[in-house]
Amino acid sequence: MPHRKVSGHFEGTGVKFTIYLPPKSKWEGRFFQLVYPTQDENASAQTIGFGADSGAYTVHVKGTQGYRADAAAAKFAKTVAARYYNAPDRRIYGYIYGGSGGSFQTVGAIENTTGVWDGAVPIIQGVPVSIPNDFAVRALARLVLRDKAPQIADAVRPGGSGDPYAGLNAVQRAMLREVTSMGVPLRAWEDYSYVLGLNDPQGLMGIGAIVRGMDPTYADDFWSRPGYLGTEKSALGDLIRAARTDHLATITKVERNAQNAPTGLVLDGTPSNPDPAGLDFTVYAADGTTKIGTLSGTLDRGAKVFTLDSGNAAEVLDALDEGARLRIDNRWFIALHAYYRHQVPKRAGFYGFDQFRDADGQPLHPQRNLEVGRLVSASTSGGGTHTGQITGKVIVVDNLLDSDAFPWHADWYRTQVKQALGARFDDNYRLWYNDNADHQFTPADGEKASRLIDFTGIYQQALRDVSAWAEKGTAPPRSTGYDVADSQIKVPKNAAARRGIQPVIDLTAGGRTRIEVPAGKAVTFRARIQLPPKTGEVVATEWDFTGTGAFTARSFGAPRQTVEVKVTFTYTKPGTYYPALRATAQREGDPSDPFTEVPNLGRMRVVVR
Repeated sequence: MPHRKVSGHFEGTGVKFTIYLPPKSKWEGRFFQLVYPTQDENASAQTIGFGADSGAYTVHVKGTQGYRADAAAAKFAKTVAARYYNAPDRRIYGYIYGGSGGSFQTVGAIENTTGVWDGAVPIIQGVPVSIPNDFAVRALARLVLRDKAPQIADAVRPGGSGDPYAGLNAVQRAMLREVTSMGVPLRAWEDYSYVLGLNDPQGLMGIGAIVRGMDPTYADDFWSRPGYLGTEKSALGDLIRAARTDHLATITKVERNAQNAPTGLVLDGTPSNPDPAGLDFTVYAADGTTKIGTLSGTLDRGAKVFTLDSGNAAEVLDALDEGARLRIDNRWFIALHAYYRHQVPKRAGFYGFDQFRDADGQPLHPQRNLEVGRLVSASTSGGGTHTGQITGKVIVVDNLLDSDAFPWHADWYRTQVKQALGARFDDNYRLWYNDNADHQFTPADGEKASRLIDFTGIYQQALRDVSAWAEKGTAPPRSTGYDVADSQIKVPKNAAARRGIQPVIDLTAGGRTRIEVPAGKAVTFRARIQLPPKTGEVVATEWDFTGTGAFTARSFGAPRQTVEVKVTFTYTKPGTYYPALRATAQREGDPSDPFTEVPNLGRMRVVVR
């Protein structure tokens, strides 16, 4: 797509921006603006191309906290566009969108400005209780449920028992109830490695530095005061204390490079079986009590060697010598696992925290003086407080398998908007929930692609719908129909009742979602694909019979709203398979449009003997 690229910055600041202007023949009087706190000023080819294909120029700003830099760039871009298109009197409409941290900025922008943007699309929505609580509760679940995670995953997979609590002891059942009531989607446990952060080197505690800086006495209180798991006389308290590492090693040798700078420490011993995540390393004098400072590096427990990272403080490195002591502990890391219990919000409506209140509504556990989530939210959104007082049209796009930004959080914000707007609510707000989608913007590959969709086209369609809503008064499809039970979002199986814009797929073999067959016997799959009324047509179907993420397109005829298909496949090797049908819809029924594709999945289980 040919376009004019205009780059700039605001003098005296670190704010850089880029404006991408398509030809005048393609421009329809609007702009789109994607925001995220850590992005740079360069938009992706897809972002630029989608904007141009939608009649919009694109504004992209280097990420900052809040929305003010984005607003300044958007306002300046209007003057550039007016000159470029020779349209000084033309009304220019603007739309802001962003996901995760960008959702905070998007909400802050649409609640706290006028005349800059006419609509917004917050994606995978965070709210003032999301950080650090969403990660802390999952970390505690990892500590308690790690060994049981595979059986929980099997229960929630297609064709599973549907009872993730089966086979758990009392502590494990209580923990699964707690993490579920906080909002982790039960079906997200199919990818338990992600839910529990098993491959995260920081053990889901990348947010720990925020808490440690804002609440420096928390760890001391956790391990010494009543009301915290560090002192609680319970089976869970016992597990917490057993997970604690606190070892004081003596430095027997300081390894140095040719410049005589320390590179590693040989120790007289290391803790037994420490979790590699969350260890702190503190240097003390030989007396073991005089603290010198902290170090960063990597511990080789078997070799009893601590390898120093670059960037350690010079004064600490200068103090390293034989006989000095190195304290290896995870007291902060373990304490943070339960931080969410001490963050029960004062603001009403956050029902995932009701489990931590007594019959009178008072917190069951000691509460910290700061509500960290509220402060993080205010900082990221630029002072916005999720009041619901939106100043333009809004379509929220949220995902039902999101274990980073829990699905019920979008329902909470919907309530804030409804209370704020009253009778104007339906004329200004929509919430679309996507099934079979999690928090990741990067399309899944491999086995994950067989169970997770790419939801890019869904928020692209939301942007086109929100612009038509603001500019022409064309109301978008209705919000998703759903119920909330124990902080879990439940959607109907019928497309007309579910609403939103996703196709709904009913995939079976022999009328069931789980079958057992001998190897070599053909299996006939039947599927019914339905779209909510007036949301488009099914334009593509693809099959992955083995659940490996390798989809193959199969023709079903002309695009239409309801599609019924039947295919046969023969499994030659014994095993358990999760076949998937991916159906894609498009608003105009155009299979060649590279944007606004709206996919969903139908899945089941086949056990081959």
